[in-house]
Amino acid sequence: MISLTINGQNVEVEEGSTILEAADKLDIFIPTLCHDSRLAPVGACRMCLVEVERARALMAACSVPVMEGMVVHTDTERVHAARKENLQLLLANHPLDCLTCEKNGDCRLQDYCYLYGISESEYEGERKDYALDESNPFFIRDMNKCILCGLCVRVCHEINGAGAIDFTNRGFDTKVTPFFDDPLVESPCVFCGMCVDVCPVGALTPKQGIRQGRPWELQMVRTVCPFCGTGCGLELYVKDNKVVKVKGDPLSLASRGQTCVKGHFGIDFLHHPERLQKPLIRKNGELEEVSWEDALNLIASKLKRLRGEELAGFSSARATNEENYLFQKFLRTLGTNNIDHCARL
Repeated sequence: MISLTINGQNVEVEEGSTILEAADKLDIFIPTLCHDSRLAPVGACRMCLVEVERARALMAACSVPVMEGMVVHTDTERVHAARKENLQLLLANHPLDCLTCEKNGDCRLQDYCYLYGISESEYEGERKDYALDESNPFFIRDMNKCILCGLCVRVCHEINGAGAIDFTNRGFDTKVTPFFDDPLVESPCVFCGMCVDVCPVGALTPKQGIRQGRPWELQMVRTVCPFCGTGCGLELYVKDNKVVKVKGDPLSLASRGQTCVKGHFGIDFLHHPERLQKPLIRKNGELEEVSWEDALNLIASKLKRLRGEELAGFSSARATNEENYLFQKFLRTLGTNNIDHCARL
Protein backbone atom coordinates (compact mmCIF):
# COMPACT_ATOMS: atom_id res chain seq x y z
CA MET A 1 0.00 0.00 0.00
CA ILE A 2 1.11 3.57 -0.77
CA SER A 3 0.30 6.51 1.53
CA LEU A 4 -0.19 10.00 0.10
CA THR A 5 -1.99 13.25 0.82
CA ILE A 6 -4.56 14.91 -1.47
CA ASN A 7 -5.92 18.34 -0.56
CA GLY A 8 -4.82 17.79 3.03
CA GLN A 9 -6.51 14.38 3.32
CA ASN A 10 -4.46 11.21 3.87
CA VAL A 11 -5.28 8.10 1.86
CA GLU A 12 -3.79 4.64 1.27
CA VAL A 13 -4.07 2.93 -2.11
CA GLU A 14 -2.50 -0.09 -3.75
CA GLU A 15 0.88 0.32 -5.40
CA GLY A 16 0.41 1.10 -9.10
CA SER A 17 -2.74 3.14 -8.55
CA THR A 18 -3.02 6.54 -10.22
CA ILE A 19 -3.58 9.90 -8.56
CA LEU A 20 -7.09 9.91 -10.05
CA GLU A 21 -7.92 6.56 -8.44
CA ALA A 22 -6.63 7.82 -5.10
CA ALA A 23 -8.73 10.97 -5.42
CA ASP A 24 -11.82 8.89 -6.26
CA LYS A 25 -11.31 7.00 -3.01
CA LEU A 26 -11.58 10.32 -1.17
CA ASP A 27 -14.52 11.50 -3.32
CA ILE A 28 -12.39 14.38 -4.60
CA PHE A 29 -13.57 15.51 -8.04
CA ILE A 30 -11.05 15.76 -10.88
CA PRO A 31 -12.44 16.54 -14.37
CA THR A 32 -11.59 14.16 -17.21
CA LEU A 33 -12.45 13.94 -20.91
CA CYS A 34 -10.27 11.06 -22.12
CA HIS A 35 -10.47 8.76 -19.09
CA ASP A 36 -12.33 5.45 -18.87
CA SER A 37 -11.49 2.99 -16.10
CA ARG A 38 -11.76 0.07 -18.56
CA LEU A 39 -9.07 1.51 -20.84
CA ALA A 40 -5.34 2.07 -20.53
CA PRO A 41 -4.68 5.69 -19.46
CA VAL A 42 -3.18 8.08 -21.99
CA GLY A 43 -3.48 11.56 -20.42
CA ALA A 44 -4.50 13.08 -23.74
CA CYS A 45 -7.05 15.73 -22.78
CA ARG A 46 -5.00 17.32 -19.92
CA MET A 47 -8.19 18.27 -18.05
CA CYS A 48 -7.11 16.19 -15.05
CA LEU A 49 -3.93 18.18 -14.41
CA VAL A 50 -3.04 18.47 -10.71
CA GLU A 51 -0.20 20.06 -8.75
CA VAL A 52 2.26 17.76 -6.99
CA GLU A 53 4.64 19.29 -4.47
CA ARG A 54 8.29 19.33 -5.60
CA ALA A 55 7.27 18.46 -9.17
CA ARG A 56 8.39 20.87 -11.90
CA ALA A 57 5.20 20.69 -13.99
CA LEU A 58 1.54 19.88 -13.49
CA MET A 59 0.76 16.16 -13.78
CA ALA A 60 -2.06 14.23 -15.44
CA ALA A 61 -3.90 12.54 -12.57
CA CYS A 62 -5.31 9.77 -14.78
CA SER A 63 -1.90 8.41 -15.82
CA VAL A 64 0.64 9.33 -13.11
CA PRO A 65 1.13 6.55 -10.51
CA VAL A 66 1.14 7.44 -6.83
CA MET A 67 4.37 7.50 -4.82
CA GLU A 68 4.97 7.16 -1.09
CA GLY A 69 4.58 10.50 0.68
CA MET A 70 3.27 12.29 -2.42
CA VAL A 71 1.42 15.54 -1.67
CA VAL A 72 -1.19 16.49 -4.30
CA HIS A 73 -3.30 19.64 -4.74
CA THR A 74 -6.27 19.56 -7.13
CA ASP A 75 -7.83 22.96 -6.39
CA THR A 76 -5.09 25.60 -6.82
CA GLU A 77 -5.03 28.71 -9.00
CA ARG A 78 -2.33 27.15 -11.16
CA VAL A 79 -4.47 24.04 -11.74
CA HIS A 80 -7.58 26.06 -12.53
CA ALA A 81 -5.67 28.28 -14.97
CA ALA A 82 -4.37 25.24 -16.86
CA ARG A 83 -7.83 23.66 -17.09
CA LYS A 84 -9.37 26.92 -18.29
CA GLU A 85 -6.67 27.25 -20.95
CA ASN A 86 -7.38 23.70 -22.19
CA LEU A 87 -11.09 24.51 -22.45
CA GLN A 88 -10.27 27.70 -24.38
CA LEU A 89 -8.21 25.70 -26.84
CA LEU A 90 -10.97 23.09 -27.29
CA LEU A 91 -13.66 25.74 -27.88
CA ALA A 92 -11.46 27.47 -30.46
CA ASN A 93 -12.36 24.66 -32.85
CA HIS A 94 -15.72 23.43 -31.53
CA PRO A 95 -19.25 24.41 -32.67
CA LEU A 96 -21.27 26.28 -30.05
CA ASP A 97 -24.66 24.89 -31.10
CA CYS A 98 -25.54 23.54 -27.68
CA LEU A 99 -29.21 24.57 -28.05
CA THR A 100 -29.81 21.98 -30.77
CA CYS A 101 -27.08 19.46 -29.93
CA GLU A 102 -28.40 16.05 -28.81
CA LYS A 103 -25.72 15.97 -26.10
CA ASN A 104 -27.00 19.14 -24.43
CA GLY A 105 -27.23 18.28 -20.73
CA ASP A 106 -25.05 15.19 -21.08
CA CYS A 107 -21.84 16.71 -22.44
CA ARG A 108 -18.72 16.83 -20.29
CA LEU A 109 -17.21 19.66 -22.32
CA GLN A 110 -20.35 21.70 -21.65
CA ASP A 111 -20.27 20.77 -17.96
CA TYR A 112 -16.65 21.84 -17.51
CA CYS A 113 -17.14 25.10 -19.43
CA TYR A 114 -20.02 25.86 -17.07
CA LEU A 115 -17.90 24.90 -14.05
CA TYR A 116 -15.02 27.19 -15.03
CA GLY A 117 -17.09 29.99 -16.58
CA ILE A 118 -15.89 29.55 -20.18
CA SER A 119 -18.49 30.76 -22.71
CA GLU A 120 -16.29 31.28 -25.75
CA SER A 121 -12.68 31.04 -26.85
CA GLU A 122 -10.18 33.90 -26.97
CA TYR A 123 -8.36 32.15 -29.81
CA GLU A 124 -9.31 32.86 -33.42
CA GLY A 125 -8.25 31.18 -36.60
CA GLU A 126 -9.18 28.46 -39.06
CA ARG A 127 -11.88 26.02 -37.93
CA LYS A 128 -12.63 22.47 -39.00
CA ASP A 129 -15.37 22.10 -41.61
CA TYR A 130 -16.20 18.44 -42.11
CA ALA A 131 -19.41 17.23 -43.73
CA LEU A 132 -21.73 15.16 -41.52
CA ASP A 133 -21.21 11.43 -42.01
CA GLU A 134 -24.68 9.84 -42.10
CA SER A 135 -23.63 6.93 -44.31
CA ASN A 136 -24.44 4.20 -41.77
CA PRO A 137 -27.98 3.42 -40.50
CA PHE A 138 -27.19 3.64 -36.79
CA PHE A 139 -25.45 6.89 -35.82
CA ILE A 140 -24.24 10.23 -37.15
CA ARG A 141 -20.56 11.23 -37.05
CA ASP A 142 -19.94 14.98 -36.70
CA MET A 143 -16.17 15.35 -36.72
CA ASN A 144 -16.48 19.12 -36.24
CA LYS A 145 -17.45 18.37 -32.62
CA CYS A 146 -14.72 15.79 -32.05
CA ILE A 147 -12.23 16.87 -29.36
CA LEU A 148 -9.73 14.10 -30.21
CA CYS A 149 -9.91 12.56 -26.74
CA GLY A 150 -9.36 9.13 -28.33
CA LEU A 151 -11.96 7.28 -26.24
CA CYS A 152 -13.70 5.89 -29.34
CA VAL A 153 -10.40 4.72 -30.84
CA ARG A 154 -9.26 3.02 -27.65
CA VAL A 155 -12.55 1.27 -26.90
CA CYS A 156 -12.64 -0.01 -30.50
CA HIS A 157 -9.09 -1.40 -30.23
CA GLU A 158 -8.81 -2.43 -26.58
CA ILE A 159 -12.28 -3.83 -25.81
CA ASN A 160 -14.14 -4.59 -29.02
CA GLY A 161 -11.05 -5.61 -30.96
CA ALA A 162 -12.41 -4.43 -34.33
CA GLY A 163 -9.81 -1.68 -34.73
CA ALA A 164 -12.08 0.02 -37.26
CA ILE A 165 -11.00 3.60 -36.51
CA ASP A 166 -7.82 5.47 -35.59
CA PHE A 167 -6.18 8.87 -35.81
CA THR A 168 -5.10 10.07 -39.24
CA ASN A 169 -3.05 13.10 -40.32
CA ARG A 170 -1.25 15.39 -37.88
CA GLY A 171 -1.66 18.76 -36.19
CA PHE A 172 -4.72 20.79 -37.18
CA ASP A 173 -5.79 18.11 -39.68
CA THR A 174 -5.83 15.25 -37.14
CA LYS A 175 -9.05 13.30 -37.50
CA VAL A 176 -10.60 10.05 -36.23
CA THR A 177 -11.57 7.96 -39.22
CA PRO A 178 -11.59 4.43 -40.71
CA PHE A 179 -8.71 3.38 -42.94
CA PHE A 180 -8.25 5.66 -45.98
CA ASP A 181 -11.10 7.82 -44.62
CA ASP A 182 -13.60 5.28 -46.00
CA PRO A 183 -17.22 5.25 -44.77
CA LEU A 184 -17.80 3.18 -41.63
CA VAL A 185 -19.97 0.71 -43.55
CA GLU A 186 -16.91 -0.20 -45.64
CA SER A 187 -14.65 -0.64 -42.60
CA PRO A 188 -14.24 -3.51 -40.07
CA CYS A 189 -16.77 -1.69 -37.82
CA VAL A 190 -19.36 -4.09 -36.35
CA PHE A 191 -21.56 -1.21 -35.10
CA CYS A 192 -21.47 -2.32 -31.48
CA GLY A 193 -22.08 1.32 -30.51
CA MET A 194 -19.44 1.41 -27.77
CA CYS A 195 -17.79 4.42 -29.41
CA VAL A 196 -21.12 6.25 -29.20
CA ASP A 197 -21.46 5.37 -25.50
CA VAL A 198 -18.01 6.66 -24.49
CA CYS A 199 -17.99 9.86 -26.57
CA PRO A 200 -18.03 12.75 -24.05
CA VAL A 201 -19.35 15.31 -26.56
CA GLY A 202 -21.78 15.37 -29.50
CA ALA A 203 -19.47 13.94 -32.15
CA LEU A 204 -21.33 10.60 -32.26
CA THR A 205 -25.14 10.69 -32.11
CA PRO A 206 -27.42 7.63 -32.39
CA LYS A 207 -30.13 8.16 -34.99
CA GLN A 208 -32.63 6.26 -32.87
CA GLY A 209 -33.25 9.01 -30.31
CA ILE A 210 -32.85 12.24 -32.28
CA ARG A 211 -35.27 14.94 -31.04
CA GLN A 212 -37.16 12.44 -28.89
CA GLY A 213 -36.10 13.78 -25.50
CA ARG A 214 -33.42 15.72 -23.67
CA PRO A 215 -31.15 13.78 -21.28
CA TRP A 216 -32.83 15.27 -18.20
CA GLU A 217 -36.25 14.11 -19.50
CA LEU A 218 -35.20 10.47 -19.77
CA GLN A 219 -35.50 7.80 -17.10
CA MET A 220 -32.77 5.15 -17.12
CA VAL A 221 -33.88 1.54 -16.60
CA ARG A 222 -31.41 -1.34 -16.35
CA THR A 223 -32.40 -4.58 -18.06
CA VAL A 224 -31.06 -7.61 -19.94
CA CYS A 225 -30.83 -7.71 -23.73
CA PRO A 226 -33.60 -9.92 -25.23
CA PHE A 227 -31.79 -10.90 -28.44
CA CYS A 228 -29.85 -13.96 -27.22
CA GLY A 229 -29.02 -15.98 -24.13
CA THR A 230 -25.70 -14.28 -23.38
CA GLY A 231 -27.44 -11.91 -20.98
CA CYS A 232 -25.74 -8.61 -21.83
CA GLY A 233 -26.79 -5.71 -19.62
CA LEU A 234 -28.51 -2.72 -21.20
CA GLU A 235 -29.43 0.75 -20.02
CA LEU A 236 -32.75 1.80 -21.55
CA TYR A 237 -33.52 5.52 -21.63
CA VAL A 238 -37.28 5.98 -21.50
CA LYS A 239 -39.59 8.94 -22.05
CA ASP A 240 -43.40 8.72 -21.93
CA ASN A 241 -43.17 4.92 -21.64
CA LYS A 242 -41.15 4.70 -24.86
CA VAL A 243 -37.53 3.58 -25.19
CA VAL A 244 -35.70 6.50 -26.79
CA LYS A 245 -32.14 5.14 -26.82
CA VAL A 246 -30.01 2.29 -25.50
CA LYS A 247 -26.52 2.00 -24.01
CA GLY A 248 -24.49 -0.93 -22.76
CA ASP A 249 -24.56 -1.28 -18.97
CA PRO A 250 -21.00 -0.96 -17.61
CA LEU A 251 -22.14 -2.52 -14.30
CA SER A 252 -23.27 -5.76 -15.97
CA LEU A 253 -21.02 -8.67 -14.98
CA ALA A 254 -22.00 -10.51 -18.17
CA SER A 255 -21.00 -7.80 -20.64
CA ARG A 256 -19.36 -4.87 -18.74
CA GLY A 257 -20.83 -2.30 -21.09
CA GLN A 258 -20.28 -4.21 -24.32
CA THR A 259 -23.11 -4.74 -26.80
CA CYS A 260 -23.64 -6.06 -30.30
CA VAL A 261 -25.36 -4.11 -33.06
CA LYS A 262 -28.73 -5.75 -32.32
CA GLY A 263 -28.67 -5.04 -28.61
CA HIS A 264 -27.59 -1.43 -29.07
CA PHE A 265 -29.58 -0.35 -32.11
CA GLY A 266 -32.25 -3.02 -32.63
CA ILE A 267 -34.62 -2.35 -29.75
CA ASP A 268 -36.98 -0.29 -31.93
CA PHE A 269 -39.05 -3.45 -32.46
CA LEU A 270 -40.54 -2.73 -29.01
CA HIS A 271 -42.73 0.03 -30.43
CA HIS A 272 -43.28 -1.33 -33.94
CA PRO A 273 -46.93 -0.99 -34.99
CA GLU A 274 -47.00 -4.63 -36.21
CA ARG A 275 -45.70 -6.07 -32.94
CA LEU A 276 -48.08 -8.65 -31.42
CA GLN A 277 -49.58 -7.45 -28.15
CA LYS A 278 -51.82 -10.44 -27.34
CA PRO A 279 -51.86 -14.20 -28.08
CA LEU A 280 -53.51 -15.31 -31.33
CA ILE A 281 -55.53 -18.51 -31.89
CA ARG A 282 -56.58 -19.67 -35.34
CA LYS A 283 -60.35 -20.02 -35.59
CA ASN A 284 -62.01 -20.95 -38.89
CA GLY A 285 -58.75 -20.21 -40.69
CA GLU A 286 -58.34 -16.74 -39.19
CA LEU A 287 -56.06 -15.62 -36.33
CA GLU A 288 -58.00 -13.96 -33.53
CA GLU A 289 -56.80 -12.20 -30.37
CA VAL A 290 -57.54 -14.07 -27.15
CA SER A 291 -56.63 -13.72 -23.49
CA TRP A 292 -53.50 -15.35 -22.06
CA GLU A 293 -55.70 -17.67 -20.00
CA ASP A 294 -57.48 -18.96 -23.12
CA ALA A 295 -54.18 -19.39 -24.96
CA LEU A 296 -52.51 -21.31 -22.10
CA ASN A 297 -55.60 -23.51 -21.67
CA LEU A 298 -55.48 -24.42 -25.38
CA ILE A 299 -51.76 -25.26 -25.15
CA ALA A 300 -52.33 -27.40 -22.04
CA SER A 301 -55.21 -29.30 -23.65
CA LYS A 302 -53.11 -30.13 -26.71
CA LEU A 303 -50.11 -31.21 -24.61
CA LYS A 304 -52.34 -33.60 -22.65
CA ARG A 305 -53.20 -35.47 -25.88
CA LEU A 306 -49.54 -35.93 -26.82
CA ARG A 307 -47.14 -38.29 -25.08
CA GLY A 308 -43.57 -39.35 -25.61
CA GLU A 309 -42.20 -39.24 -29.13
CA GLU A 310 -45.37 -37.61 -30.46
CA LEU A 311 -44.22 -34.40 -28.81
CA ALA A 312 -41.36 -32.12 -29.91
CA GLY A 313 -40.12 -28.76 -28.67
CA PHE A 314 -38.33 -25.94 -30.43
CA SER A 315 -36.74 -23.24 -28.27
CA SER A 316 -35.55 -19.69 -28.88
CA ALA A 317 -32.12 -18.09 -28.55
CA ARG A 318 -33.88 -14.99 -27.24
CA ALA A 319 -34.68 -16.84 -24.03
CA THR A 320 -32.11 -16.91 -21.25
CA ASN A 321 -29.99 -19.98 -20.58
CA GLU A 322 -32.06 -20.59 -17.44
CA GLU A 323 -35.35 -20.43 -19.39
CA ASN A 324 -34.01 -22.81 -22.03
CA TYR A 325 -32.93 -25.22 -19.29
CA LEU A 326 -36.44 -25.16 -17.82
CA PHE A 327 -37.93 -25.67 -21.28
CA GLN A 328 -35.95 -28.85 -22.01
CA LYS A 329 -36.53 -30.10 -18.45
CA PHE A 330 -40.28 -29.60 -18.86
CA LEU A 331 -40.39 -31.50 -22.17
CA ARG A 332 -38.36 -34.40 -20.77
CA THR A 333 -40.85 -34.75 -17.90
CA LEU A 334 -43.47 -35.22 -20.65
CA GLY A 335 -41.42 -38.12 -22.00
CA THR A 336 -39.68 -36.72 -25.09
CA ASN A 337 -36.11 -36.03 -26.13
CA ASN A 338 -37.22 -34.32 -29.36
CA ILE A 339 -35.88 -30.89 -28.48
CA ASP A 340 -34.15 -28.42 -30.77
CA HIS A 341 -33.09 -24.82 -30.69
CA CYS A 342 -33.03 -22.04 -33.28
CA ALA A 343 -29.38 -21.17 -32.49
CA ARG A 344 -28.24 -24.56 -33.83
CA LEU A 345 -27.52 -23.13 -37.26
